[in-house]
Amino acid sequence: MFRGMELPKDLIRERKLPGGGTVKEMGPFVYGYSFSQGPDGKPVIREFGNVKPSIRGGPFGMSKPSLDVKEEREPLVDTIVQSDNVKVVAELPGVEKSDIALECDGRNLVLKVDTDKHRYYKSLELPVEVDPDTSKASYKNGVLELILRRKSPGNKAKQIQIE
Repeated sequence: MFRGMELPKDLIRERKLPGGGTVKEMGPFVYGYSFSQGPDGKPVIREFGNVKPSIRGGPFGMSKPSLDVKEEREPLVDTIVQSDNVKVVAELPGVEKSDIALECDGRNLVLKVDTDKHRYYKSLELPVEVDPDTSKASYKNGVLELILRRKSPGNKAKQIQIE
């Protein structure tokens, strides 16, 4: 299943052993999913990580399973719609507050981290329109929490500072 897969070069490390041999290390690879019930009562399944299973066409129209490996990892994100706010909680282990970039245009939220050790990216369509000007964000112990106040459409994209 893994034959023929190409991995990003920074996920493969090679080192020489004292006896003359070579060791190849690959990773990290992260894949997971969360399961919740949507407001309409239907199940919602969200995938996260940097590895995504996929099916590609093979010879004669047959499909074969494969894995798509991305350089950035998609963080686990939970969105909670409250009466006046939308609360977004994201797991971003191993980064500093100053490494996180957030941008919101009222209906979409983009979360980015790009450091030497960690790369995260998530583009999230929010369930309701929010006001980016009154948004608040905090980051503690690898968990980012945003409180986005509901608002009518027509806002411009704005960066959100983390407290």
